[in-house]
Amino acid sequence: MSLISQNPVSRNKVKFKRDDEVVSINGDINDTENGLESDSEISKLKKRKKEKENQIEVEQEKEIKKLESFLFGSIYSPLEFGKQVEEKAHDVFAQDGSALFFLDSSTNDVELSEESDYEQKTCKERKAVWVDEEEERTVINIAKVNRLRKLRKEEDESVISGLEYVSRLRAQHAKLNPGTEWAKLDSGLRNDHGYDDESSDEEKGVVAASGYGNGEVVDDILRTNEDLVVKSRVKLLPGLLEYSRLVDANAEEPSNGPINSVQFHRNAQLLLAAGLDRRIRFFQIDGKRNTKIQSVFLEDCPIRKASFLPDGSQVIIAGRRKFFYCFDLVKAKVDKIGPLVGREEKSLEVFEISPDSSTIAFLGNEGYILLVSSKTKELIGTLKMNGTVRSLAFADNGNQLLSSGGDGEVYHWDLRTTTCIHKAVDEGCINGTSLCTSPNGRMFAAGSDSGIVNVYNRDEFLGGKRKPIKTVENLTTKVDFMKFNSDAQILAICSTMKKNSLKLIHVPSFTVYSNWPPLNKNLQHPRCQDFSPGGGFMAVGNAAGKVLLYKLHHYNHA
Repeated sequence: MSLISQNPVSRNKVKFKRDDEVVSINGDINDTENGLESDSEISKLKKRKKEKENQIEVEQEKEIKKLESFLFGSIYSPLEFGKQVEEKAHDVFAQDGSALFFLDSSTNDVELSEESDYEQKTCKERKAVWVDEEEERTVINIAKVNRLRKLRKEEDESVISGLEYVSRLRAQHAKLNPGTEWAKLDSGLRNDHGYDDESSDEEKGVVAASGYGNGEVVDDILRTNEDLVVKSRVKLLPGLLEYSRLVDANAEEPSNGPINSVQFHRNAQLLLAAGLDRRIRFFQIDGKRNTKIQSVFLEDCPIRKASFLPDGSQVIIAGRRKFFYCFDLVKAKVDKIGPLVGREEKSLEVFEISPDSSTIAFLGNEGYILLVSSKTKELIGTLKMNGTVRSLAFADNGNQLLSSGGDGEVYHWDLRTTTCIHKAVDEGCINGTSLCTSPNGRMFAAGSDSGIVNVYNRDEFLGGKRKPIKTVENLTTKVDFMKFNSDAQILAICSTMKKNSLKLIHVPSFTVYSNWPPLNKNLQHPRCQDFSPGGGFMAVGNAAGKVLLYKLHHYNHA
């Protein structure tokens, strides 16, 4: 009891203490809450200050950039067309999407379109850097000066202002010197009008090379040296001929004497070369090695001329003898033929073969032309000229024969009836020495002993027109042989009496190529020449026993 009764506490005091403790606890809680609120407000104030400072810095930077762009142009903000219009249009609409106001421009549509077109045109036009004020004051009479009369727009026009004179001079210059499309300033407009490169290439005749039409093989472009663009049906240009010298065609076995005949086979890979060393050699032409295939030796016949039959089956070989030889390419057999029955000719060295391989025409004595069948090798007919015969040429696929000689006239013979259908004098010719017809038979060339070559249209010549299309006077000695190439765009004329006397003529313009013969290379005395069937190769045989081979870059095939 003593322990319980010591220092007794009343219930009111206990309650009072409990209340005080609760109050004190509540007060501490309120104080802590007030402190937290004050810290959050401080942090918010700091954030606001920082935001204001950032805004001030941004505004200052914007003002600086505006000043710099005003002084130095739009450096930081390049122009982007259309955004300002979009922003303005966005401001015009309210939040609910309805327009705040609208513009009635129906009455001014035409004026606005005209103004916009005029502004586009003025923007495209280039402004002159300097204008001469005296041009407006000066007056020029274009009728007095002969060279200025072409500037008149009307016959009665005489006096024009200086500005008009300058503009007409510029228009005349643009007319005479048209610029290329890629160099024009308005090249960007072609894309706006749907300009299609592929369609333009097709119109110009440019065709993609084989293997590049499909996009799947584009990766193979860098793995080949094939031309990516091939131009088709392009005409040969005059002036300078693009060519390159290749390895000599008979480099593996040159001739010991002058070369009198060179000719390509119809397959363009086989070439024959024959000369006075009594050998006929065959070479496979590739432009790199030109491998020798075969050589045939004829003991009793120095070869004056050798020629393939157009069908490619045989070779006719002749010299200054009463007989001639026939070499069969398939059987590799040589046959000696002649003398011809009923004829006393001591030489059959000059002959021509018809394009249909049916007839061989030999030059005879006293103006006679001997017609021999290529199948039977027998004489089937003769033709007689008034003078001596010196040259022959077939036309009309072998149905007609042209001849010329000592009387200076050109004869046309119909071989179906063996009669002369036309005879006319070659202009300016005394003695005809050479004849040549184009592959299509439209033109023929006649050469004389004075070095003059006349080129005629055959239909006009047969119709009575004696005037040649062109007279070529680039040779000064006797014309010994002439040759058209496969497409009749090049005519080769040659004289064996002088060095380098081989000229190449561009037939469409009738001008001589200035870079042929080559200056640094000596042709010696050229004696024969031939073009390959595709026109890509040209072979020239000279008196030194060499067959020079050239590549003509205009032609893609041999």
